Amino acid sequence: MPGRLDLPRESAYKHTPMKLVQKRSKKTGLSPGTLIHIGEQRADTVAITLFTYSGAQCDERSVLDPNDLRLPVDETVTWINVSGVHKVDVLEAIGKQFGLHPLLLEDIANTDQRPKLDDYETCLFLVMKMLTGTDRGDTLVEQISFVIGRNYVLSFQENGTDVFRPVRDRLRSGKGRLRQHGSDYLLYALVDAVVDEYFAVLEILGEKIEALQERVVANPNPDTLRDIHALKRQLLFVRRAVWPLREALNSLSRSEHPFLREPIKVFFRDVHDHVIQIVDTIETLREMVSSSLDIYLSSVSYRLNAVMRVLTVITTIFMPLSFIASIYGMNFEHMPELKWEWGYPLILGIMGLVAGGMLIGFRQRKWL
Repeated sequence: MPGRLDLPRESAYKHTPMKLVQKRSKKTGLSPGTLIHIGEQRADTVAITLFTYSGAQCDERSVLDPNDLRLPVDETVTWINVSGVHKVDVLEAIGKQFGLHPLLLEDIANTDQRPKLDDYETCLFLVMKMLTGTDRGDTLVEQISFVIGRNYVLSFQENGTDVFRPVRDRLRSGKGRLRQHGSDYLLYALVDAVVDEYFAVLEILGEKIEALQERVVANPNPDTLRDIHALKRQLLFVRRAVWPLREALNSLSRSEHPFLREPIKVFFRDVHDHVIQIVDTIETLREMVSSSLDIYLSSVSYRLNAVMRVLTVITTIFMPLSFIASIYGMNFEHMPELKWEWGYPLILGIMGLVAGGMLIGFRQRKWL
């Protein structure tokens, strides 16, 4: 994977690392459809951007009051992007203007949703997870919800990551086929932009795993073990964010909704194929991390065995030497060789010969 990856520009919103379970206790006992924001508490202002375009023109502006939004009445395509879902009054105002179901709004405010596709007759509702890599190698998550109608698309971003910048640039410049198609093609372009970021995240994780495997073989240590567990956790969350998306995109590509035209469905099938490829890559990376853990444990065990082998050899060599020394250390008065003039150097020589003979025997048997 050559070169350094160009990561998306940091947004004004604070990114939040993935959590296994979001706190839902504040929804206990409330009726279905009650708007309660579930996720990290924020004080940021919700930013709303409005695009209205057709083949010949494109109008872009920021909206300060969500009550100013209206359901399109002509044949132009409207794209409304909402950066931040922590203000439930904004969601209520948008839902009122576009006639959105209360359960749909509740799912938008709940940032712990799994990727899914819901059919509300007058619109389709798609939930995805946006993954972003950081310079430190962390993986950040953001929920993105899409509502698609006959000639409009609403996108709700949890943090407002600038992932849709290529789509906005294409709308402004008029390049490509984006302006020539309806809301279904716009939804495809937005979904494709999110899925493309998955590849960038997996490239970063793949590079980290390759470097980790080299460290595991060369110098396994406790820091290496912590990095292995951190990568396993990241891949667990990445798999959790991507795996259900296969079913949602497959349903979207086969939907019979009237505003999803048959020529555009082939593009959704292409994105579905990309997601399947991403899932396969995730499974491969998970196997590589699991094998790295096995290699780490084997390397640590091998190093421990090598140390124990050296200590065992040393202990084995000193056993006969200790035996000889213990015999001549007994303080009996009448002992053979006790009065010899060369007895001491002779015993030391015998000890040296015994130790040398044992070392030679160990090397011949390849124990050392």
